[in-house]
Amino acid sequence: MPMLKLLKYLRPYRKQLILVVALLLVQAVSNLYLPDLNADIINNGIAKGDTDYILRTGGFMLLVTFLLAGCSVISVYWGSKTAMSFGRDLRSDIFRKVQTFSQAEVDLFGTPSLITRNTNDVQNVQMAVLMSLNVMISAPVMCVGGIIMALRQDVPLSTSIIIIVPVMGAVIAVIMREALPLFKSMQGKIDRLNQVAREKLAGIRVIRAFVKTDYEARRFDEANLDLTSTALRVNRLIALTMPVLMLMLNISLVTITWFGAHRIDSGAMPIGNLTAFLAYIMQILMSVMMAVVMFIMIPRASASAERIQQVLQVEPSITDPEAPAPSTASAPIGAGRAADPPIPARGRVEFRNVAFTYPGAEAPVLRDISFCAQPGEVTAIVGSTGCGKSTLINLIPRFYDVTEGAVLTGGVDIRNLTQHDLRDKVGFVPQKAFLFSGTIASNLRYGRSDAADAELWHALEIAQAADFVSEMPGRLDAEVAQGGTNLSGGQKQRIAIARALVKKPEVYVFDDSFSALDFATDARLRAALASEVRDTDATVLIVAQRVSTIMNADRIIVLDKGAIVGIGTHQELMEHCAVYREIVFSQLAEEEVA
Repeated sequence: MPMLKLLKYLRPYRKQLILVVALLLVQAVSNLYLPDLNADIINNGIAKGDTDYILRTGGFMLLVTFLLAGCSVISVYWGSKTAMSFGRDLRSDIFRKVQTFSQAEVDLFGTPSLITRNTNDVQNVQMAVLMSLNVMISAPVMCVGGIIMALRQDVPLSTSIIIIVPVMGAVIAVIMREALPLFKSMQGKIDRLNQVAREKLAGIRVIRAFVKTDYEARRFDEANLDLTSTALRVNRLIALTMPVLMLMLNISLVTITWFGAHRIDSGAMPIGNLTAFLAYIMQILMSVMMAVVMFIMIPRASASAERIQQVLQVEPSITDPEAPAPSTASAPIGAGRAADPPIPARGRVEFRNVAFTYPGAEAPVLRDISFCAQPGEVTAIVGSTGCGKSTLINLIPRFYDVTEGAVLTGGVDIRNLTQHDLRDKVGFVPQKAFLFSGTIASNLRYGRSDAADAELWHALEIAQAADFVSEMPGRLDAEVAQGGTNLSGGQKQRIAIARALVKKPEVYVFDDSFSALDFATDARLRAALASEVRDTDATVLIVAQRVSTIMNADRIIVLDKGAIVGIGTHQELMEHCAVYREIVFSQLAEEEVA
């Protein structure tokens, strides 16, 4: 059962669990003796007019009640604290597990589902643990103990228990059998609702631009109504449970009272024993009803636990080697490099007969890719849309692993480096610039937290972002909204480029990161970047759609349908590569090319 596998997260809290269990057992056992004492008061105190006996026994019962109240407060406090700690640890493990996923695993589950599993599903399991600590321990003790104590009061009357308890158990079993698949379905429909909501919020400008607000509202309503209808079916089943059980409880009490009255009238049973018997019957039936509340939560928690286990049991396709090669990136490029001995392979990126196929795809996206990007040089990658440019550079930081061949950095296969060491060498600027909520400075220091303000301004100057940052309120301390929504597309791209520059890596990877810049800013940025590359001896790989961005690159790689069809400088490719010439003439006039 998935729930049982998750109980390992309770191991660090063994002492608290022992305390909670002990207190709950004390409460359950004490509650079993209170009706017996009440019967003694009626039979030996009230019936005989013994006031002293009534006061002594009543006072003792009052003392036990106060002690039970104290035990209850302590057990609820520690039970709640343990359950909350369990949920915290489980959320933390899921988050850290997802952090190890490659893009393939993230795509497999989907972002909305991963969020739901780490929030709603963990909440369901956490509440089940909390209820278990308060119900699953005391309910069986009260039920079994209540049956034993009821038998002590009157054996013939106790035969009613043999009929009541199994019938109630059968009702619960039937309802839970119907509810479990509905709970599983509900969690999937919560995923769908989250997906639609995320798409609507992320694409709000597109939705409004295409006047699709009503259409998206209908999509949301469909997902919302689908979830609501399933939730209503479940709640109808659960709502049916309590009235049925209460009906059985009341019928049982009336029946027992009627038979008990006849036994008292015949002298076969003292009246105090009947009151105690009724109290024990109430305890038995209430413990069953407590178990029902627990069983209402268990199916949903079980479905959630299964979904959590699916995440925790996934083996990431990209893992660190058992014996990783030593990293040569002991210090950022530009930090004391003049005193360093020359390392020819440092920062060099090499593709050797690389092929890549996306999981589940029939045909490879990349085929037989071989080239070398040298330190101190700019290597550009161009090609038509969908030819595999972004896929190619996503292989460098191991967002995906090659299907065939090898990618090397510093002369070492990247699969022989730890992911931390490899990605520490790479300054990656994605196609879609993403900024975190905080300040300009906190975003720039994301790759190197100890960078000085002077270094931040230097990176901003290279990225052509110093002007607009200096005009913002607070300058480096200017606020950045979540996702950088308070900045324009071009501003976000320049901040993202500056963030990579602050890191001072061995390898810069720009995935079409200049697309939102005007031609003048693009030209200034490229000139400043080229100067920085020469000074720091870094390797630069640029994916670009605009030919003007990469015309002056030291090496241009032309991709077509996943294969390299040309490598060389701009002039060399103009002479020998038809695909490159077609791309150039589609963007530039002959005068500009010349």
